[in-house]
Amino acid sequence: MNRKSGAARRPAAQGFTDKQGDYLAFIYAYSHMFRCSPAEADMQRHFRVSPPSVHQMVVTLERAGLIRRQPGVARSIEILVPPEEIPILKWLEINQSNPL
Repeated sequence: MNRKSGAARRPAAQGFTDKQGDYLAFIYAYSHMFRCSPAEADMQRHFRVSPPSVHQMVVTLERAGLIRRQPGVARSIEILVPPEEIPILKWLEINQSNPL
């Protein structure tokens, strides 16, 4: 069996897919900018997807152990992934070799 080395193993090494990483990066950035986690409506507007799509992703992230929420509490998403593992610099399109 001959597999390409990139995509097949990358999510397992990181613990999440690229799309999940995008959501984690958004939650991380939003939380640091506004001092509270985003509502699902904020994610819906940012990613331009339907409410059920956002909710399913939040549930998926929670089941995967990447985030934690408090039942019945709005804006209670807490990221459980170390910040250095979140693809935030790629998401912000910051070139690490060029200083800001």
